[in-house]
Amino acid sequence: MSIHQPLNTLRAEIRRHTHADEAICVERLLRESSLNKVQRERIVSRGRMLVAGCREDSDKSGMLDRFMQQYSLSSKEGVAMMCLAESLLRVPDAETADDLIAEKILSGAWSEHLGQSDSMFVNASTWGLMLTGRVVNLESEITEGTDTWMKKLVNRLGEPVVRAAVRQAMKIMGQQYVLGRNVEDALERGHKENARGTRFSFDMLGEGARTMQDADRYFDAYMQAIREIGKRENIDNVIAANGISIKLSALHPRYHCVQKPRVMSEMLPRIRELALEAKKFDLGFTIDAEEAHRLVISMDIFESLARDPDLMGWDGLGFVLQAYDKRSPLVALWLAELGRDADRKLMVRLVKGAYWDSEIKFAQQEGYADYPVYTRKANTDLCYQVCAARLLAAQDVIYPQFATHNALTAALILELGKGKQYEFQRLHGMGDLLHMQLAKGTGSPPAPVRVYAPVGAHKDLLPYLVRRLLENGANSSFVNRFLDNKVPITQIATDVQAEVEISETHRHAAIPLPVDILRAAGDERPDTHGIDLANTDAAAELLSVVVPMASRFWASGPIIGGVLNTDDGDPVVCPADTRKLVGTCRKASPDEVSKALDLADTAQPAWDALGGEARAVILERAAEIMKSRMHELTGLLAFEAGRTLNDGVSEVREAV
Repeated sequence: MSIHQPLNTLRAEIRRHTHADEAICVERLLRESSLNKVQRERIVSRGRMLVAGCREDSDKSGMLDRFMQQYSLSSKEGVAMMCLAESLLRVPDAETADDLIAEKILSGAWSEHLGQSDSMFVNASTWGLMLTGRVVNLESEITEGTDTWMKKLVNRLGEPVVRAAVRQAMKIMGQQYVLGRNVEDALERGHKENARGTRFSFDMLGEGARTMQDADRYFDAYMQAIREIGKRENIDNVIAANGISIKLSALHPRYHCVQKPRVMSEMLPRIRELALEAKKFDLGFTIDAEEAHRLVISMDIFESLARDPDLMGWDGLGFVLQAYDKRSPLVALWLAELGRDADRKLMVRLVKGAYWDSEIKFAQQEGYADYPVYTRKANTDLCYQVCAARLLAAQDVIYPQFATHNALTAALILELGKGKQYEFQRLHGMGDLLHMQLAKGTGSPPAPVRVYAPVGAHKDLLPYLVRRLLENGANSSFVNRFLDNKVPITQIATDVQAEVEISETHRHAAIPLPVDILRAAGDERPDTHGIDLANTDAAAELLSVVVPMASRFWASGPIIGGVLNTDDGDPVVCPADTRKLVGTCRKASPDEVSKALDLADTAQPAWDALGGEARAVILERAAEIMKSRMHELTGLLAFEAGRTLNDGVSEVREAV
């Protein structure tokens, strides 16, 4: 593929790769890898040295590193805690929360973890009863029978007390990841706890807006934060200055591709207003990454900002690229071409990705041809390498920002980035040990380090915290294993390309394609393909059938003995627009119902004599006919029943 392509060509390629075959994508990555064998060996060697150095200095590690070592998602107790933390976000009442706590906490063998960590906090957290912020000291006879003691405690004090303790434990842990309740506190604490010259990218905690009132509140918080950061900055250099990350889903409750006209007319002006304020103070202003189905509309908004004449002359506009997305190498090319076409330099933060489990579940639920993300971690790592090389090759228009807590990834960037301008990024509360190793010997890191620093109140913390725990508690997570002396360094710092090459299928063997999830569960049926309406090509194909149906007239009625009768039908109007007549529907009379039942009774012996397999073939043929007419049936559901197109697709799939 040519490095320089027209923007519209790249956008079309990006759309085509949304659910591309993983094996084809990985083969392309292998062809595009720019590293030779000597470079790869150097990366592995340096990565292992960094891990060894971190293990030697493990007494300086952060709380998360030690906590994840003890309670990974490979343990029953780790799974119980993650489920509990995530579930408590959605439990609507105290009684249900109590039942949940009883189920999760009482099932764990917590005593097996007691005293296993050299961290006093982790041992005191087994299971972390922290009442009013104080660690409860336990007598030896209690600590030796933690499982029994926990059950007795719950029985004696009751679930409400334990519920409060669990929430307090999560709150105390969460304080390790949030820099401050507001920007003023975060700036003060950040400069106090980090090396001189550390840069920050602040993020206002909170999930997507559900109402316009939510969106207004987040907008005000972002605007206030930009002004506060700008007021305290005395650096006339956007690269060296602090910045802010903006989550677009927080600024509009209908931030979806299917709502593009509304998003562009209502939401874009507000984002532009925030960007203009950031430009006034010469701050970095980064559009954060979200779920895969929002990538295309995020690109639309970003391109509009990049071409805005009032934002010219400012190099602080930034975009986050997730390497687990199969489209990311193409998006990296698109960002470089956009910078050249708009005659401006862009900041690009490269990350591995934060929504993997959601992407897998959503693709299965919607029946997509394949996943938008890679199913194997090694594939994501290889994609990160290809994207990093492309970003570093576009120094004229891209300032790359490499977010990682992985020693091997850091070693990769050091190899690829020789003589280049870039920065490292890490999350507040994580990665300190690795970046201390990078600075060892010289006293300063080989590249500037920016800390991604969440800011906000506890009520907005838990969703963010759960994402961090889930992504770092997985068995395959580098953070989970790199300080564990039981895991050989050679196992966690390996040649990524070699690991990818030895996989025969390139996809995870235990993760079936969305269409095969029923078969994987022991059912012989394939699942039904859905339509990705976030993909403008797929949406346009559906609309090309649906829109002309607005002028179509339908006549329905009872079919008795194979004869359709539509005479004297009642009018059917569209619920979404009662002025529109969709057609007519004639109801069956009592005599017709009796006749139909008699005919069915007469036909039943012959139908029964066909046998199960023959009947199944007939039903499957009916399903295939419905599948072939999915676009038409979706349109009919929209006009007759007032369904949205998304709901219409789901109804047809369910019927099939």
